[in-house]
Amino acid sequence: MVFTSLRVVCVVLGCCRVESLIMMFLFVYFVDIFTFVATVVVVTASGALAPGPLFFMNITRGAKSGAKGGLAFSVGHTIFELSLVLVLAFTVQAVVDEPWIKLVVGVVGGAALLVFGFLQVREAVASKSAVAGEGRVESRNALLLGALFTGLNPYFIIWWLTVGLTLIVNALELASLTGVVIMYVSHVWMDYAWLSGTAYLAKKGTSLVGSQGYRVLMIIFGAILIFFGLYFFVSPFLSTS
Repeated sequence: MVFTSLRVVCVVLGCCRVESLIMMFLFVYFVDIFTFVATVVVVTASGALAPGPLFFMNITRGAKSGAKGGLAFSVGHTIFELSLVLVLAFTVQAVVDEPWIKLVVGVVGGAALLVFGFLQVREAVASKSAVAGEGRVESRNALLLGALFTGLNPYFIIWWLTVGLTLIVNALELASLTGVVIMYVSHVWMDYAWLSGTAYLAKKGTSLVGSQGYRVLMIIFGAILIFFGLYFFVSPFLSTS
């Protein structure tokens, strides 16, 4: 619809060259959005799928409540996470065009991705089980637990202050706050799919815990994190040269 309208306007004005330029701009813009969304999905998948306090609690509760419990955990997780993302986005928005901000965020985010990637690969290779130490804490308020276990997870906070902040800066550069919305939607659906899915499987008595396939998946995502870590680390220097 957008392309058709632009074409009609340009033909009426007799601006074939302008039409070509506009069409090229829109093509590049949507390609950039697609590339950014793909990057967000790949980079954040490891965080969504990696074992942690929220995951263990979700499995425990999911054995009784199934996908409904996983959905409640996801909503609680989103309440805390979205608040943090918005605070970071509004804080960084005023200085996102400063070259030193891009340099610092890119280097720190890239370094963090490298560390997370290497640790993830090492843990997946060394461990006999994909995850261990499931908790047995019981509570009737899955939504509250989702927010609580999200906020009390040091890995989660560090991730958003380093890797996540890099994605937020890229999103602001792409399309201001609209870019942040695109980034977060591209990220958060995986939390809902993963937590609801694993909770459902836990109730059915089917477990992904300890599976060889899960370990292989974590190794693959760890290697991908290392790749993007190198990219995020180097890209600020390339853009300033």
